Amino acid sequence: MTTDTSTAGTTSPHRFTGRERLILLILLGAGFMLSVDFSILNVALPQVGEGVGMGLAALPWVATAYALPAAGFTLLFGRLADLFGRRRLFLAGMVLLTVASLLGGFATNPEMLLTARALQGLSTAMSIPASLSLLTTTFQEGSARDRVLGLNGALLSGGFTVGALVGGTLVGLLSWRAAFFINVPVAVVLLALTPFLIAESRLPDRVKPDVPGAITVTGGLLAVVYAITERSVLAAALGVVLLAAFWVVELRAEAPLAPVRILRRPTVKWGNFAGLVVFGTETGMIFMMTLYLQNVLRFSPIVTGLVFGVPGLAAVFAGPIAGRFISRHGYRKVLSAGLTVQALSTVPLIFLGSDRLGLAVLVPVLLIGFFGHVTAIVAYTVTGTSGLPDEEQGLATGLTTMTQNIAITIGIPVLSAIAATGSSELTGIHLALTVAVAVTLVSVVLVWFGLRPRSAPRQ
Repeated sequence: MTTDTSTAGTTSPHRFTGRERLILLILLGAGFMLSVDFSILNVALPQVGEGVGMGLAALPWVATAYALPAAGFTLLFGRLADLFGRRRLFLAGMVLLTVASLLGGFATNPEMLLTARALQGLSTAMSIPASLSLLTTTFQEGSARDRVLGLNGALLSGGFTVGALVGGTLVGLLSWRAAFFINVPVAVVLLALTPFLIAESRLPDRVKPDVPGAITVTGGLLAVVYAITERSVLAAALGVVLLAAFWVVELRAEAPLAPVRILRRPTVKWGNFAGLVVFGTETGMIFMMTLYLQNVLRFSPIVTGLVFGVPGLAAVFAGPIAGRFISRHGYRKVLSAGLTVQALSTVPLIFLGSDRLGLAVLVPVLLIGFFGHVTAIVAYTVTGTSGLPDEEQGLATGLTTMTQNIAITIGIPVLSAIAATGSSELTGIHLALTVAVAVTLVSVVLVWFGLRPRSAPRQ
């Protein structure tokens, strides 16, 4: 006898109550706000650097200061949400975001700006896994949760796109400081509404925090992310050692931060592996196409934003569609299909030339590819959080969020290093995209077999 863990079914679509809609507005709105903010700041980066007297060579640290805590602390805060209260941690993240955004908006020097970005990254590590675990525990596993996570994927994708489209206009009309201040009123509204609509999660008895596990995993992730962004071999070695120590600690701990039995689950393991590929290759592809549009075809940044923005807005509709597909066909099939579409849609880009006719190929290909990408995002999130009890949803969503943050951080440096080996910029772009396609297609095979139905134990 075999069991298919892919949650396929024929249940009718879940109808949300008025209260559930308000809960969705709060929790999905927080994720949308954070993705818009991240995207706007990327667009406004030159103006931000100029405003606080930061040189061009130091600008990457604006992104790194955010990425380090966002990736390094996500797993820890995801588990702390399970142990000490998800609503409590979500509210704390919103308070910290408000403080960090005010600090960034009033920044007058690089030190203030980088501190604000680091605090924003920390607030993301606190609030995103907490909000996701509140979603996955509020809505039962099945069609309701699939639909909610579909909406979440759509809004995250839409937030990045909206931020890229309106970021330049917002900064141009007002100031780069608006990219920080825009968070404050939204966060205040969320802080005011949350206590009245969302109940605190049940706390386990006799909580004993796994301090050694927390120290080793956080230190290891920080070191790995730093190693990738700064290309430090020493940091990479330190990160590997600390993560290996974390694994040993978790095997022996009485109350482990991340129980090894969870990390070994096929859904958790292969779901997060797929997420790493989904975000890493797509982030790198978008960067490669940005170079192609601006350096090869000589388009302006505004035109470049429109080329990505129009397909990006259209692809937002893939989120709800993916949720329905998962309910009907199961996450294994939908995840594999989304990854496949993302990979195959990149193939035509490998053959783009240096003439502007390439734009006629690029726009429809991006539209198809973004549909596959958003579908895969929803499917990997459903996969990574399926089959786990409510008391471990914070850990599960912390893992999926950590995977996303790490993938976004490493995608561009890895593909850029590959592109740098090409004899020309266009040749390097083609080479990097070829590697991305190959890695994604190999990953489809691994995920398909990794998530295959397994024999159920005899009762």
